[in-house]
Amino acid sequence: MPIFVAVLLGIVEGLTEYLPVSSTGHLVLAGHLLGLQDGDPATSSFEIVIQLGAILAVVAHYRELLLERARGVLARDPVALRLLAALAIAFVPAAIVGLLLRKTIKAHLFGPLPVAAAFIVGGVVMIVIEALRARAGAKGDEGLDHVSPRRALAIGLGQCISLWPGSSRSMCTIVAGQLCGLSTATAAEFSFLLALPTLGAATLYEGYKARHELFAHGGGVALGVGLVVSFFVAWAVIATFLRYLRTRGLAPFGWYRIAAGLLTLWVLAR
Repeated sequence: MPIFVAVLLGIVEGLTEYLPVSSTGHLVLAGHLLGLQDGDPATSSFEIVIQLGAILAVVAHYRELLLERARGVLARDPVALRLLAALAIAFVPAAIVGLLLRKTIKAHLFGPLPVAAAFIVGGVVMIVIEALRARAGAKGDEGLDHVSPRRALAIGLGQCISLWPGSSRSMCTIVAGQLCGLSTATAAEFSFLLALPTLGAATLYEGYKARHELFAHGGGVALGVGLVVSFFVAWAVIATFLRYLRTRGLAPFGWYRIAAGLLTLWVLAR
């Protein structure tokens, strides 16, 4: 993979991983536009492993919270233990489904057409949910302490839907959190933290399985460049997106998804 392609994919990953627009979907479309082969195992693996940069961005942004909660776990602090348990509960469903359907997903869903469909469906869902919440005047519970085991399980089940490229892990988990009664900002924060075990497991597993393809012919250099770029871009996006969610909703991202999906379908039809 040329270095400039790795840089572009790193930017795409960093910009879209924590926005509810689907990083995997954008990476698939970007790879298609850049001439990368659709469904190529090495390319698909690169698009998954490059998420490590975004994972490290979460660690950097939440370093104080993570350090505090880690100390709390060691001291058997109930607040820290509840958050750890919630993350574990939310992680398990997607881990099981992803492990069972990994090959099927990579073989059939890593393409522009499935991504376009997921873009549009996800956009409609976000717009509808935002409209219903606005009509009901729902603000939701604020703070990670409100993520109960039941809510964590619901968010984890929602995350399973994100295994379809284009649906967006952030979108699925944030919307699931909203439906469970969390505020949008709190649902987003829990979604970001849930990325650590979810994306971390996917990256390690995929990196090990595809290690020969990823590092063949100097591919490790391109991978390293993509990881560094995605790290810095994602770090900036996390802080900006959280500030945005304090006062605004997800509807604009829904309209963007619909437009992107329709544009993709139009391009494919030409």
